[in-house]
Amino acid sequence: MNRIETATATLANLDAGRVRAAHPDPDAPGGWRVDSAVQEAILQLFADRATRTWDLGGAMQFRDRVGLPLKGLLDSPEAEAALAAGKPWRVVPGGTSVRGGVYMAPGVTVMPPSYINVGAWIGEGTMVDSHVLVGSCAQIGARVHLSAGVQIGGVLEPPGRRPVIVEDDVFVGAQAALLEGVLVQARAVIAAGVVLTGTSRLYDLAREQVIVGTLAEPLVVPAGAVVAPGVRQVSGEFAAAHGLALSAAVVVKYRDDRTDARVALEEALR
Repeated sequence: MNRIETATATLANLDAGRVRAAHPDPDAPGGWRVDSAVQEAILQLFADRATRTWDLGGAMQFRDRVGLPLKGLLDSPEAEAALAAGKPWRVVPGGTSVRGGVYMAPGVTVMPPSYINVGAWIGEGTMVDSHVLVGSCAQIGARVHLSAGVQIGGVLEPPGRRPVIVEDDVFVGAQAALLEGVLVQARAVIAAGVVLTGTSRLYDLAREQVIVGTLAEPLVVPAGAVVAPGVRQVSGEFAAAHGLALSAAVVVKYRDDRTDARVALEEALR
């Protein structure tokens, strides 16, 4: 096979969940290993500048690169498997777009309008709420709630860079943003409006430590951490004279029964 044929085969494998842009590996930094070959294959498909039109009737017309189709939500083997398992996908009408090369496990719900980009993985029972962006190659675990307006950054290049990863049972509040390879470990809670980048500092009040991310090793939010927006003072005489402070993300506690009750999502909504 030539490179385009190989890349197209990789897209089909992504769609079916046979390969992932990143996968759990206890021996890798942060417990996740990146598959750079997946990112390279997607870039090959973008390199083909030929376009085609998808005409779904009425105003539902799209034009995109020929190698990057829409995901088959009705007639794909993954959709049929989810239906057979008694946990069909719900993609609610109203402007949502899911690109080919996205894996959606049984029971995923996507509210409109949302956009899920190529290479992303969405785990079983996850809720993608209104106006959510799930960027290219992002890894979203099972039973995650991405609240309205959440932005999950994507990554394709340079190949080998870690995508944003949100592990199982995480709650991400409205208008929060997770960018540049942030890893949010299982059962963490990200409050509304928190912005975390790969090089953010996370001030852990509960354990009295500062967690720092770097370009080489992006930020890791500990399992069960409850992260809220805060501020920190800026040093220097000028800053002090003007009372300046910068926004900061703060771990205010670790998840408990009260937290579970506040972030619980009624099963009927999924």
